[in-house]
Amino acid sequence: MIGLAVRTLRHRKGAFAGAFVALLCAAALVCACLMLLETGLRGAVAPERYAGTPLVVAADQYVRQSVDKGKGKTKTKAKPLTERAWLPASAAAELRRAPGVSKVITEVTFPFGGFTGHGWESAGLTPFTIAEGREPRAAGEVVVDARAGLAVGGTLRGRRVVGVTAQALPSQDTVFLSTAEARRLAGRPDLVSAVGVFASGDVPLPPGAVAYTGDERGRLEFLDAEQARVSLISMGGALAGTSLLVAILVVVGTFALSVQQRHRELALLRAVAATPKQVRRLVSGEALLVGVAAGALGAGAGVGVGVWLHATFVALGTTPANLRLVVSPFPPLVAFLATLGAALAAARVSARRIARIRPVEALGEAALDRGRLPWWRAVAGAACLAGGVVLTLVLSGLRTEAAATPVTMLTALVWTVAVTLLGPLLARAAARALPLRAAGVSGFLAARNLRATPQGLASVLSPLTLLVAMTCTILFAPATVGQAALEQAGEGLRAGHVVVGADAATVADVPGVEAVTPVLRTTVRVGLDKFAAQALAYDPRTVDLGVTEGSMDRFGPDRVAVSTAAAARLGIGVGDPLRLTLGDGTPARLTVAALYARGLGFGELTLPYELVPGHVDDATGTLLVSAPTLDADALAAALPDGAELSGASGNAAPGGGANQQATLVALGLIIAFTAIAVVNTVAMATSGRVRELAALRLAGTTKRQVLRMLRLETLGAALVAVALGTGIALVTLAAFGAGMTGSAVPYVPVGTYALVIAAATGLALLATSVPARLALRVRPAAAVASR
Repeated sequence: MIGLAVRTLRHRKGAFAGAFVALLCAAALVCACLMLLETGLRGAVAPERYAGTPLVVAADQYVRQSVDKGKGKTKTKAKPLTERAWLPASAAAELRRAPGVSKVITEVTFPFGGFTGHGWESAGLTPFTIAEGREPRAAGEVVVDARAGLAVGGTLRGRRVVGVTAQALPSQDTVFLSTAEARRLAGRPDLVSAVGVFASGDVPLPPGAVAYTGDERGRLEFLDAEQARVSLISMGGALAGTSLLVAILVVVGTFALSVQQRHRELALLRAVAATPKQVRRLVSGEALLVGVAAGALGAGAGVGVGVWLHATFVALGTTPANLRLVVSPFPPLVAFLATLGAALAAARVSARRIARIRPVEALGEAALDRGRLPWWRAVAGAACLAGGVVLTLVLSGLRTEAAATPVTMLTALVWTVAVTLLGPLLARAAARALPLRAAGVSGFLAARNLRATPQGLASVLSPLTLLVAMTCTILFAPATVGQAALEQAGEGLRAGHVVVGADAATVADVPGVEAVTPVLRTTVRVGLDKFAAQALAYDPRTVDLGVTEGSMDRFGPDRVAVSTAAAARLGIGVGDPLRLTLGDGTPARLTVAALYARGLGFGELTLPYELVPGHVDDATGTLLVSAPTLDADALAAALPDGAELSGASGNAAPGGGANQQATLVALGLIIAFTAIAVVNTVAMATSGRVRELAALRLAGTTKRQVLRMLRLETLGAALVAVALGTGIALVTLAAFGAGMTGSAVPYVPVGTYALVIAAATGLALLATSVPARLALRVRPAAAVASR
C-alpha cells in the first residue's frame, strides 16, 4: 500500500498540500516551545564579573522547605529568592583562616543610577585594571568602565571620575567607588554580597554559606537569569502542551477534510474489493509520507523559530542575553515524532467510517453528505462538554495567575474540541437558521449547499471557532486582570501625585504638601508560595486599601495587611500570625492587622515600610503625595533636581510587565498557527469543489453568482464560528475573572474584539475567493470530465 500511497501523492498533490502545511507549522511550533523548555531546564549562564575567580562563596539564594512525604520520608523543595541574599562579613575572615586559601576578596553590589556599583576592593574578581587615572579613595570619587564614555576629570552623578578601567563587561555597566563609600551606599552594614576565594584545595564553608563554581557563578551573579530560567520552564511547558493540543486539533480537522474530499475515490476502492485493512493502510501510508516530509522540514524550521523567540524575549527584557539558548537534537526529534504520531492518528480517525461500512454504503455516503454523527464522536463530544464544565468550575476558583493561565488555555481548548466533535450537529442546526435565502439566487444556492453538506460546513467551523476562541481568550484574559488592577488603584489612591527620585522628607517640606507616603514594591514568600507585596508608611490621606475586616489603625512595625484573596489562599484572618520570608531570604513573623479588597491594585500583602528597605536590591521606591492646593506644574517646579512627577495611576501594582508581553508573543504564534489553519482549511474546502462549481456553471449559473454564493457560504460559516468562539471565550473569561478579580464580567475592548472578528472573517473570505477564482478559470466541461 505504500507504493499506491506514493502514486496517490504524486497525482493528487493539491489534496495533500493542506495537510502538509498544517503538519509543518505544527512541528515548527512544538519544536520552538520545547526549545524554551529545554533552555529553562539545562540553560547555563556564563559568569562575567566572577570570571576570574575559581570559587565564589555567598549566601543561599533559595528559600527551602522540607515536606513530609509520609513513612518517615521528607523531601526538601527550593524556590529562588527575588532579591539577593547577603553573607555576614565575618565569613570572609573565616575563609581567610581556612587551610590552602591564598587570597580572599569581598564584594558589595548595589544599583548606582543606570550602573552597577561596587567597592574597588572587588575589582580583582574579574579582574578589572586601571587603564587611565587611579583607583577611588574618597567618598566623592568614582572609577568607570571602558564603555562608559567618560574621561578622567569628568563627573558622574555628582562624583568626580578619577579612573577608567581597561575592561568592560558584556552585559553590565560597572562603576567602582571607595570601599567605605560602597558599603555606605549598599546600606548593609557588616554584610557582603559575595566572597571570592583563591585556594589550592577544598575549602570548608562558614555556616549558611554556599560555594559556587563553574557556571553556577553566573547564576549567582545574575539572579534574574535564574528567575528567567524558572519562568522558561513553566512557560515552555505550558506553551508546548497548548501548542501540541492545538496542533492535534488542527491536524485532525485537516486530515478529516482531506479524506472527506476523497470519499468517492476511497468508496470506489472498497467497491472493487479493497478490504477495510487495505484502505486504512493506504490512508496511513499517505499520512506517514506527508508526516515524515512535513515533520522533518517543520522541526528544522522550529529551530529558527526558537532562536527568534529567545531573541525576542531578550529584547523584551524577560530573559537575560547571557542565558544562552540550548540547541540540541531533542526538541526537533520530539516535534518530529509528535507530528508524525498526530498525522497517523488523524488519518486513522478520519478513515475509520469509510473503512468499516459496506462498499455499497460507502458509495452512497460519498454521493450524499447525511451529516450523521458516529456514536463514538457523540460520546467523545459529550465527554468534552462535561470536561469543559468541570474545567470552568475549577478555573473560577483559581486566584493566582501562574495557576489560572494554563487552565484558561486548556478550558478554551476543551470547549473548542467539544464543538469540533459535535460539529455536524451544530452545522445542521446553523444551516437551517442562517437567513441566506434573502440574498437572491446566490443566497438560495448557498443555503441549499450548507444544508446539504453539514460535514463540509463543520470542517470549516472548527478552525474558525478555534481562532476566535483562542484569540479572544489570549488577548482579553490579561486585559481583564489589568483593567481590574487599574480600577482598584484608581479607587484607592487618594494622593494626587506620584514622585520618583526624591526622599520623603524633602517632598514633605514643600509648601502645600499635606502628606507623603513612601512605597516600595517587593516579593515575599509564605512557605514556598510567592506573593506580590508593597511596603508603605500608611497614611489614610494618600491611600485607601478598601479594608473589609480589622483596621489599619493597628498597622505598625510588627503588623501586616493582607488582601482578601491572599487571606483565603492562606487560610488566615485578622489577629493571626503570619510567617513569611522577605525577598532576600530573611524570615519575619508578623500579625495580621487588616484584610483589604484591593489586592490587584496594591499587592497581595502590605508590609510596614521600615521592614523592607534593608532587604531589597534597590530601595528606590515611589512617594505618594497629597497636595490638594498644588497642581502638577507647581509641585514639579518645587521638587529637587532629578525627581520625576507622574499621575497617581503610576503607582498601580505592577502587572505581568515584560513577562506578560513575552507570553503574549509566544501565544501569538499559536494564534498565527490557527490563522494559517483557517486559511488552509477554507482553501482546501473550496479547491475540493471544482467539479461541483463546474456543474453549476454548466447549469447556467454565472461566475459572479458562483463567487457570491461561495462568499455567502463563508460569511454564514464565519457568523456561526464567531458566535461559537465568542461564547467559548466569554464562558472561559467569566470563570477566569471570577477567580482572579472576583467579578465574572470580563473586560473586552470593543475595538479590539471588532478587529479580531474582522480579521477572522477577512482571512476566511480571502481563502475562499482566491482558490474559487482559480477554479473558475477552468472550462466547466473540462473540469467535470477531469474529475
